[in-house]
Amino acid sequence: MTFVGVTRTREHMPGRVPIMATRRGLPRRVGLLGGTTTWADCLAAMYYLANPRRLVQGAAIAEFEAAFAGQVGVRHAYSFAAGRVGLYGVLQALGIGPGDEVLVQVPTHIVVANAIRYTGARAVYVDCELNTYNIDLEQAERALTPRTKALVLQHTFGIPADIDGAVALARRHRLEIIEDCVHALGATYAGKQVGSFGRAAFFSTEETKTISTTMGGMVVTDDPDLAARVAAYQARCAWPSASLTARRMLKLALYHVLTEPHLHHYTRAAYELLGQRHPLPRPTTDEELRGLRPANYEQRLSNAQAALGLRQLRRLRANLGHRDATASAYRARLAERGFAAPRLPAKVQPAFVRYPVWVAHRAAAVRLTAPHAVLGTWFTSVLEEAVSPTVADYELGSCPRAEAAAQHLVNLPTHPRVTREDVQALTNALAEAS
Repeated sequence: MTFVGVTRTREHMPGRVPIMATRRGLPRRVGLLGGTTTWADCLAAMYYLANPRRLVQGAAIAEFEAAFAGQVGVRHAYSFAAGRVGLYGVLQALGIGPGDEVLVQVPTHIVVANAIRYTGARAVYVDCELNTYNIDLEQAERALTPRTKALVLQHTFGIPADIDGAVALARRHRLEIIEDCVHALGATYAGKQVGSFGRAAFFSTEETKTISTTMGGMVVTDDPDLAARVAAYQARCAWPSASLTARRMLKLALYHVLTEPHLHHYTRAAYELLGQRHPLPRPTTDEELRGLRPANYEQRLSNAQAALGLRQLRRLRANLGHRDATASAYRARLAERGFAAPRLPAKVQPAFVRYPVWVAHRAAAVRLTAPHAVLGTWFTSVLEEAVSPTVADYELGSCPRAEAAAQHLVNLPTHPRVTREDVQALTNALAEAS
């Protein structure tokens, strides 16, 4: 089992684990961000900042899209400013709109429900199973009506959903499957990449995901007719401004520096002191948190972001190898301490963007792990980040398992900055909190 720490990295070929140097004697605190980027990525970001004519439009976009399609094993990929923008485009391309219903599991993020609602369709919420945090397909079938047109199939935390069951359900009821792979880049089901099973799939390269372009998303499909419609939608989307793209490049570089584990004890305190006053672009707008649609919602991915995504996609194999080793270590140590692990069916190879843990007392878990890491709290609501789930028409009490998960889930970082010592410290702290 190989663990990788990060204070200084050197670039490496895909499939090789980089050699990292660690500084002894300094306190470590692992962040949730910055762990998928390298110093060379930061230099690349600075290159684009110094070359504004290549910042927004350029050849890296098509190259990134082609590489992404190849990674997933499909013929077509289209980049957007965020995965949610791609989902909205797919729904439109499938002709889903007013009067239609789309099944979507909870817990999920408010932006997924919003993308459905922005088309005029109704999001129908389905509870999760607590052993995988993926959709309960039996409840999904009971929720069907003649107006149901599609199922958004979420692979939560990078654990593939029951794809065989979902495909069978879709065939019985003539539903479109749209895979939600925002957590699951590189995960496989029966040896095939997730994202290659449904009519289409969407991914995220937002700063908390498996690879980071600060913001960004991708739609993939093997259907040429649907691909043509998504391509036409992409062409109608606005380019981001040069200033916004520049701020995203700056944010990527700053987050890489500020979340370096030996600095993070100090930089996190300053970040929390600033609160919402910092000038860096945020991943979710205030309008989206209230269930409203922002004016500049439909945007494309910039050339500079695509170039950064392509760099990280080339390192994906090593990235996933580290995440798999880290998740296995969490699983083993937490099992010794009486924590239940997510169920992984035989056909599944997860790609844990974070490792989920059910805790009795979340506040205690966050407090006791704080010296060692910023603990992830996906999901604190059935519709994460929403000011209230009711803003997206969720009926309180309708999905009790998801609501319980929103009270008890924490999630542990798996990115390449996490070391064996971090795993030990975090699992020991969780045991103390239980």
